[in-house]
Order: sequence, then C-alpha cells, then structure tokens
Amino acid sequence: MERPEPELIRQSWRAVSRSPLEHGTVLFARLFDLEPDLLPLFQYNCRQFSSPEDCLSSPEFLDHIRKVMLVIDTAVTNVEDLSSLEDYLAGLGKKHRAVGVKLSSFSVGRGTVGESLLYMLEKCLGPAFTPAMRAAWSQLYGAVVQAMSRGWDGE
Repeated sequence: MERPEPELIRQSWRAVSRSPLEHGTVLFARLFDLEPDLLPLFQYNCRQFSSPEDCLSSPEFLDHIRKVMLVIDTAVTNVEDLSSLEDYLAGLGKKHRAVGVKLSSFSVGRGTVGESLLYMLEKCLGPAFTPAMRAAWSQLYGAVVQAMSRGWDGE
C-alpha cells in the first residue's frame, strides 16, 4: 500500500481538529444513516438508545466520539510512522470485535466507517477537500484498518 501524503493529511486535520466533537458527531450521524444496525451496539448503563439522535446526544456517547477523534488525531500525528501504532490499533480491533462490530463495517472501499470518515472530512472542508486529499485519507484509513484487522484475526 502506498504511504499516505502526510502534509495533505495534516493540513486537512488542522481544520477538523478545531471542533472535534462537532465533526465527530457528523461522522457518527452518517455512520448510523448508512448502517443503522450499529446503533444497538452502543449501550451505556444497560440503556438502549431509541434513535441515532438519542445516542448522539448522550454524554456517554459524546465521550466515545471524543475518543474516536483522539484515535484519528494519533494516526495523523504518527502518519509517517504508523507501525508504531500497530499494537494499539490491533487492540482497538479486538475491542470492537468483542462488542459485536463486524470487520466489514471497517473494510476499505465498502465499509461504512471509512465512508463516514470521508463524508465528515468533505462536509468540514468543503471545496478544500480535493481528490488528492481524499486519496491521502483513504490510504491512511486503509493502513489503520489493516492494523486494526489483526484484532479481529486474533494475531
């Protein structure tokens, strides 16, 4: 896999990272639109959410959004040395598998998580989200998912 273009990723992330909760909410709203079956996987204190809006407004889920945005931030920070995150990302994959998330949700090219990430970036950046930037983020996402998939595989 080609290495992602670090400067394009960093440049675009600077704009997104100014409002991580706002943009992370866009990401998850899109994810629930594309894959509503994921909503029941999010339960806090045995509380089942009745709608994506209910979930997206809960304090516990907002904490989850913050954590996801921190993971993306970590990947951006380490874009030139993603191998340093391999164990961490495999552990994230293992955690996702344990709660019932299917690897297919993350799959590159067809997965709803990657599509939701690109959607969020496009909404945040507008016309500044160029095809080259999309390609760089797709490469970064692919590398992250490759490492996370080891958690599903049990490697």
